Amino acid sequence: MSNKLGAIAAPLLAWYAQNKRELPWRQDREPYHVWVSEIMLQQTRIEAVMRYYARFMRELPDIKSLSEVSDDRLLKLWEGLGYYSRARNLKKAAQTVMNDFGGAFPRRYAEIVKLAGIGDYTSGAIASICFNEKVPAVDGNVLRVISRVTASRENVLLPETKKAVTQRLFAVMPEQAGDFNEALMELGEVVCLPNGEPNCAECPLRAQCAAFRENLTAELPVRIKRQKRRQEQKTVLHIVAPSGETALRKRGASGLLAGMYELPNVEGFLSEAEIRSLLADRGLKITDVSYIKEAKHVFTHVDWLMKGWRVAVIEKSGGFIWATAEDMKKSYALPTAFQKMLKQEN
Repeated sequence: MSNKLGAIAAPLLAWYAQNKRELPWRQDREPYHVWVSEIMLQQTRIEAVMRYYARFMRELPDIKSLSEVSDDRLLKLWEGLGYYSRARNLKKAAQTVMNDFGGAFPRRYAEIVKLAGIGDYTSGAIASICFNEKVPAVDGNVLRVISRVTASRENVLLPETKKAVTQRLFAVMPEQAGDFNEALMELGEVVCLPNGEPNCAECPLRAQCAAFRENLTAELPVRIKRQKRRQEQKTVLHIVAPSGETALRKRGASGLLAGMYELPNVEGFLSEAEIRSLLADRGLKITDVSYIKEAKHVFTHVDWLMKGWRVAVIEKSGGFIWATAEDMKKSYALPTAFQKMLKQEN
């Protein structure tokens, strides 16, 4: 990386003081609020997180309540945010805080980073924002800002690039460490936008930005993906009883969407005849089978290509959980992938 970063702190902090957004988790420096918001914000934009955060805090207002919530209720509260292992790690970390720290969230980065599901970035965010420890918090927004300011052509998807940026920021952290980290993240969220469309006219770092000077904002940051995505074909069944209940089953305790509830599904695209045969083997008596539509759901490393069928049956059997619409609304956390198939019918 070319440019020095020492000159960015003063203009960045001045800009942040005037322009920071009013967000619910910024109303105080309570680590529980910052922690939950940061976990929710991974892979999800602020606008979408707001309502999930409010609902979560209403029901689980503190670390103790999070540590004691049932897994099913926790996953229901997390429904729609995806990456459900993050919710499980929240609970696991809350239990550690209750058991090992007497319910008081640890104050130092070195202790925070050991908690389940809390990596370098989240630890840096909590330690700096809540306790003003002079440690960076480097996420995708920060990587983008620093790459453009320094005109770096290092691949921001590589761990070594993130490590290098972290080390460079360590050297320039001001006394207002929390505000500095939040300001960098905020700048990436609202000004130094991705996809070559930053609002350079509004940027407090324009004078320091090599990418702006050299007209490189459309080219930076460099993002080269190494891992190829795979695709999986699935036949998804909306099996409905005469009284209107939907058949659900619970996924295993490990792997993708572990412990979540799902619509019955099988690998590959089945024909109507194959569906009838499959369900007959499970003792289900079918009155009607109708094709719904196809849908796609994108996970981190895999795409699900789904074809959905609605199956009406005579009675509730087959070893499934039979849930009413109210049950699914209140009690059963159904991943977005399967919700898409239900919505196709409406």
